[in-house]
Amino acid sequence: SLPPLLPAARAVPYGNMAAALVQYVVLRGDLARPPRSWPLGAVVAQGCHAALAAVHGYREHPDTGAYLEQGDAMTTVVLEAPDENSLLDLAKLLKEKGVDHKVWMENPEGIPTCLALRPYPKNLVQPHLRNFKLLK
Repeated sequence: SLPPLLPAARAVPYGNMAAALVQYVVLRGDLARPPRSWPLGAVVAQGCHAALAAVHGYREHPDTGAYLEQGDAMTTVVLEAPDENSLLDLAKLLKEKGVDHKVWMENPEGIPTCLALRPYPKNLVQPHLRNFKLLK
């Protein structure tokens, strides 16, 4: 017969590393306000597109797989960039810091509307996003 499993040898589905994984989505808040006044659904769709594109683009990364394996326990944080320039400045900073992300462009207009990071351990990317507030 096999020896009993030691507690440390058991897989913990939502261990410290997995629980700390988060996907950040940063939406332009000005899209929902005049003069643009996009409907809420259109703005939400931009965030969905960016999040899915980031997950798809970085699907081979172990953090992405671990994040998706969390199922109902996935954590997504939606932040607001006040306008296009602040969104693009963030994208530039993330690129300089080597943080994997995807900027979503609304086409055919070519308007950058949102960006999403691939899933990351929260503590690794939160400092780059500290100037952005939760989307309201």
